[in-house]
Amino acid sequence: MARPPVRAGSRRPQRGASERCVTPPCTENTSKLGHRCNLNKNPPWTREQIRAARTAPLIPLLEKRGLKFVETGGGNFLVTAYPGLIAKESYWRWPERNLSGNTIDFFCQILGLSFHDAMTKITAS
Repeated sequence: MARPPVRAGSRRPQRGASERCVTPPCTENTSKLGHRCNLNKNPPWTREQIRAARTAPLIPLLEKRGLKFVETGGGNFLVTAYPGLIAKESYWRWPERNLSGNTIDFFCQILGLSFHDAMTKITAS
């Protein structure tokens, strides 16, 4: 499949889905590479904060959000709002959907929060 022609005045062709920039947009500046600069509107999270959020106990955080659980033994809990999703300590997996991850991943992939919002919710406790 051929790419659409480049419009007059544009710098480069449209990126494919796998080539999209993940840098958050801003309205102030654009870098030389064409992505938008963050300008530190939200201070970056430190490695230690991210590591702590990844390993934060998931069950108490989700209980604060009003989610219910059924203990299945061995420290595993089924999340009733998401049939088949199993949580344990700071990890979760959803075999039916071939998904798994840590606490940050749950907040982003399952609850649909942005990374920054997930970090804010996790570190607020």
